[in-house]
Amino acid sequence: MSSLADSGAPHFRALLPHPAPDVDLATAYAYPAVLNRPWLRANMIASADGGAWGPSGRSRDLSSAADRTAMGILRGLCDVVLAGAGTARIEGYRPVRPREVWGRLREGRTATPPVAVVTRTLDLNPALLAEAPEDARTIVLTTESAPAARRRAAARSSEVVLAGDDSVRPEKAMAALAERGLFRVLTEGGPHLLAEFTSAGLLDELCLTVSPHLTGPGPSRIVAGNVPSHAQNLELGHLLESESSLFLRYTKRD
Repeated sequence: MSSLADSGAPHFRALLPHPAPDVDLATAYAYPAVLNRPWLRANMIASADGGAWGPSGRSRDLSSAADRTAMGILRGLCDVVLAGAGTARIEGYRPVRPREVWGRLREGRTATPPVAVVTRTLDLNPALLAEAPEDARTIVLTTESAPAARRRAAARSSEVVLAGDDSVRPEKAMAALAERGLFRVLTEGGPHLLAEFTSAGLLDELCLTVSPHLTGPGPSRIVAGNVPSHAQNLELGHLLESESSLFLRYTKRD
């Protein structure tokens, strides 16, 4: 695989646009060299029949060692990990740990990227707030109408940002991250959050893992919810393969 990988890491090969037996993931997933605005990248996983989660209701049911390796690269490259509160609860989000990212990719930045969580109720795992390092405190993107007591409690160990009145507005959330110098934004969903940001026209890139599982008709797709649709044309940047999983990188077509 990449020179960043240890000897036991999964091997990735490129299928498109140019077949290659070995892939440097950090290069394959590099952000644009110069950014003068936030760049929103989504990292999602889906089953071979399009389901966004597995039997337990969590996306981790579909994951693999190769998927976790790619996630480590993506988290290492980003400035901030953005997630919805529902996904944070279901998937058991905690602050990103150093062992979960490629350390060399963090040179000149904090050892780990902070997590930014979108929530109206502030119903969050206390560990997501309290266990974050001081230089990568969790950012809580919430609303003016959020419970005042919970806002005060969250502010003791995290950074609370008001990004809307009754709901978090995607544009305000992205602007708040940009004000903090966090331009390389990696969202890991879930499907409802991705729908909201896509509907607002903010998605620049989709990194999609297609997992070799069939889940049946129950799970939703990776974009779901009752928000106005925002049809978007994408352009395939690359297609990689590892351990029967496919790794597609799409960018928004102008």
